[in-house]
Amino acid sequence: MQLSQIQQNAFRILERSGRRHRLSRIVEICLILLIAANVVAITLETVDSIHQKYAHAFRVFEWLSIMIFSVEYLLRAWACVLNPKYRGRKYPRLFYLFTPLALIDLLAILPFFLGFFFALDLRVLRVLRLLRIFKLARYSSAMTMLFEVFREEASTFIASFFILSVLLTLAASGAYLVEHMAQPDKFGSIPQAMWWAVVTLTTVGYGDVTPVTAVGKMFGAMIAVIGVCMAALPAGILASGLAEQLREKRLKMRNEFRHALIDGTVDANEQQKLEELRKKLGLSRRIMAAIQEEHRNDAELLQWVQCPHCGHDHALPTNRTRTQSKSSAQPKSG
Repeated sequence: MQLSQIQQNAFRILERSGRRHRLSRIVEICLILLIAANVVAITLETVDSIHQKYAHAFRVFEWLSIMIFSVEYLLRAWACVLNPKYRGRKYPRLFYLFTPLALIDLLAILPFFLGFFFALDLRVLRVLRLLRIFKLARYSSAMTMLFEVFREEASTFIASFFILSVLLTLAASGAYLVEHMAQPDKFGSIPQAMWWAVVTLTTVGYGDVTPVTAVGKMFGAMIAVIGVCMAALPAGILASGLAEQLREKRLKMRNEFRHALIDGTVDANEQQKLEELRKKLGLSRRIMAAIQEEHRNDAELLQWVQCPHCGHDHALPTNRTRTQSKSSAQPKSG
């Protein structure tokens, strides 16, 4: 088998693009199970009794996982040049290595190799190995959508956190002014008052540090009310971004279905492509069925006429309404 053929096979198996065969799905499921097993193993290693009893088994499993993840990382970097997104670039592999998913793959194996060059604490290495859980983002449309929202709304998130940091400083400064005389051990400085400000603004309220003066209690109540409003700001941005991502995916699905329905019918090949796109976008079958039903109803309200000048088919609206279209589709009784 030629080297180029091996590269194409590696790309088809590892990358979630185009029509996928059974081996690709088997490899994907095995990698997902391996990532989940790694997270469970790393968690169990923190229990001293389990770690001492199964130390050799954990070590062998770690070596096996590193070997598989390293081969996967190298194969993805080698076959990435076949991805249409990187073909027109001067250094496609270098560009791929700095993509978020490639960096996550690197972080999954990097702690193991760092242990050969640096004397790192075992607890630190375990925590770094837990970064392997982010490899699931490659196989989860929900996590991918979440990362896309963070990337697209980065400036908005930065602005909201800047506002929160300003309010945090003002809250700590106000608490220091009104409480440092009454509680010098807890509000003796602005940095000391920061803990109370964080707990109050985030509406956690541990209760280990509380104002005791009348002015301090009034000030704390005001900060708590402001905190309720401000804590919802990042959540609102995230919810709005997720809703926008879902809207864009539905719009893309609608456009693809409209293009497939341009000849009036959707054949088996087009239906398979639509199903692959649905899985790639992470849309449910219910949403897919609703989009198809909507466009089928719209198609009944259009008639296709061939232009005598250009020879292309164009859709023209008919005189039928959506209600008439639905009623004509129902069988007549009696």
